[in-house]
Amino acid sequence: MNIFGLKLGGKKQPAPSGRTAGTVRLGLPRVVPRSYDAAATNRHNENHWLYADARDADSLITQALPTLRNRARYEVRNNSYAKGILETKANDIVGTGPRLQIQTGDAEFDRRVENKFAEWSSDCDMGGKLSLTEIVRLAGSLQQDESGESFIVMQSAGGTVQDVRLRLLVVEPDRVQTPLGLFGFVAGFDSEKMRDGIEVDEYGRPLKYHILKKHPGSTFNFSVMYEADVVPASQVIHLYRQDRPGQSRGVPWITPAIPLFAQLRRYTLATIEAAEQAANIAAVLESESMGTETDEVEAMDEIEIPRASMLTVPGGTKMSQFKAEQPTTTYKMFKDEILNEIGRCLNMPFNVVAANSAKYNYASGRLDWQVYFRSIRTIRGWIERVVLNRIFYVWLREAVFIPGYLPAAARKADIEPSWFWPGAEHVDPLKEAGAQQKRLQSLTTNLSIEYAQQGRDWERELRQRAKEQKLLDELGLKMETAGPGGDKPKGDDDDDDEKDKDEKDQQQS
Repeated sequence: MNIFGLKLGGKKQPAPSGRTAGTVRLGLPRVVPRSYDAAATNRHNENHWLYADARDADSLITQALPTLRNRARYEVRNNSYAKGILETKANDIVGTGPRLQIQTGDAEFDRRVENKFAEWSSDCDMGGKLSLTEIVRLAGSLQQDESGESFIVMQSAGGTVQDVRLRLLVVEPDRVQTPLGLFGFVAGFDSEKMRDGIEVDEYGRPLKYHILKKHPGSTFNFSVMYEADVVPASQVIHLYRQDRPGQSRGVPWITPAIPLFAQLRRYTLATIEAAEQAANIAAVLESESMGTETDEVEAMDEIEIPRASMLTVPGGTKMSQFKAEQPTTTYKMFKDEILNEIGRCLNMPFNVVAANSAKYNYASGRLDWQVYFRSIRTIRGWIERVVLNRIFYVWLREAVFIPGYLPAAARKADIEPSWFWPGAEHVDPLKEAGAQQKRLQSLTTNLSIEYAQQGRDWERELRQRAKEQKLLDELGLKMETAGPGGDKPKGDDDDDDEKDKDEKDQQQS
């Protein structure tokens, strides 16, 4: 008999050692139970991997998202480190806000567009409370960390025909939900096309957003869960970090650190409680030896100790003072390690998380900050692409049709926006200035890049410098003597050079 090309039966072959005669071996490859140690499940690790599953991103996120948001917000409200970390990150990313720069070659045209957009940006909130900078700070940083996503709805508000009527409304992510029917069930929606309040096409591209009229946590409206506005995707900016293909909603960025924040607070409270308990008992009386007659003292009696007094103790006993064992020597080490681990999910070094650089030297501080600022530049580029550019082009499409609002050339000009963010102060300005000069001399950078790193417009700075130079020439002054401290009497530099030379000669001799 032949099965799968294997000849079975027929003349019996001699059985190899350890095998019964007449046994047939098919010659199939041996099944290996696993090829990776990490895939093994045994009694040592089965509890650790108990909740690992194969669900897709949306199925995994939808059930856990409300709980993650609530816990993240709770820690931010009650944990000083959590609040400070989010505030520091928002300040470093947004600060005083991004500024628009247009470069079409026509300086007057560029300034007109930039000034009009800046004027609109100062009052672009639908509620009249936030500027564009404050909206970017809220939606691009704070909400990402504690809610995982943000929604900005672009609407047309009231106003005169001479002004851009575009306004922005920041919507809390909790309001974007698939609305429930009157009896608490979802009706009329295809589950394949509805992703937790977002209608999508067959490729997952958003088509419409269902935004509840009221927050689901509101206590003032019974109909909140089934009354929603349906907003076209063209009017909604959905900002979230997509970690998996097909993911439709965002997860709070501090999610991995939520248990760590809880541990940090619990350990601190336990340490304080232990120290307080020890401090409440000043001393104890101990019997010196068994069988020795002692004055009558009841066990667990409380004896008040007066201040500034010489005391005697009952015969046959001795007084022992409680040792101050809290906080332990490992308390600070534990806190530092927890804070360091918390910072990893946000790409923040320890000295930024803890606001403490006591253990850092200059080189290690610079190295950690390079990683941190690389992350900040990445986030800024993401905000520019998803939020700022889209808002600008919607604003521009309306602005060009308002008579006299922008130059007539704006309808035909090829306008491409660029954004300048606040720069970061250098730890050692003198070293940075020297490095900057060498980069410019070696043609590895240019003034546009160097000024942009400081959050400044290179054209404006050069025009200002030209004005200053013109005034200096009129007054007969030189740049090196015009500023504060620049009025050193002539000859002082020579004296200093001679003094340095004498000291050098003495060291060599």
